[in-house]
Amino acid sequence: MSRIGKKPVELPSGVTATVSGQTIEVKGPKGVRSFTATDDVTIAVNDNAVKVTPRGSSKRARQQWGMSRSMIENLVIGVTSGFKKELEITGVGYRAQMAGSTLKLNLGYSHDVDFIPPAGVTVSVGKPTEITVEGIDQQLVGQVAANIREWRGPEPYKGKGIRYKGEFIFRKEGKKK
Repeated sequence: MSRIGKKPVELPSGVTATVSGQTIEVKGPKGVRSFTATDDVTIAVNDNAVKVTPRGSSKRARQQWGMSRSMIENLVIGVTSGFKKELEITGVGYRAQMAGSTLKLNLGYSHDVDFIPPAGVTVSVGKPTEITVEGIDQQLVGQVAANIREWRGPEPYKGKGIRYKGEFIFRKEGKKK
C-alpha cells in the first residue's frame, strides 16, 4: 500500500478540480493546470478532496498510484501559492540584471548572456547577485533555474558561479608546491 497514495489531496478554498476521463483540471487564483493520469489509477473528486485509487494490484498500478497523487498535489500547490527557485551568483564581476523581460547575465565571458524565460515563468533580480524564478509549473520552474545555472555552474576551487540558494559546494584544495 502506498502511504502517499492513501492520503487524499485537500482542495483549499478558491480552488476547484474537475475530472473528465483520466484528466484532472485544477483552477485556482494563480491559473489553471491539468494532469492526465494513466489507466492504472482512478481519480475522484468529493467533498473538497481529490482521491486517487489504483485499478488492480499490479506493480505498475501501485507505482502510478503514489505518483499520480503527488502530481495532483503539485497542481494544487501551483495554482494556490506557486513554486519558487532562488539562485545566487558568486564571483568578482559576476552579476545579473533585467532588461525588459530578458535576463542579462555577466559571467566572465567575453559577452553578456541573454536568457529569455519561457511563457508561464517569471524571472526577477532582487540584487545583482540574486535571481528568483517563479511560476505555477514545478517542472518548468526547476528546468528554467537549471538552464540559468548551467551557464556558469559553481566550481569547486574558488566557489565561483551560479548556485541554488543554500546549496553546499564541496571545496577542493589547490595544487601544492
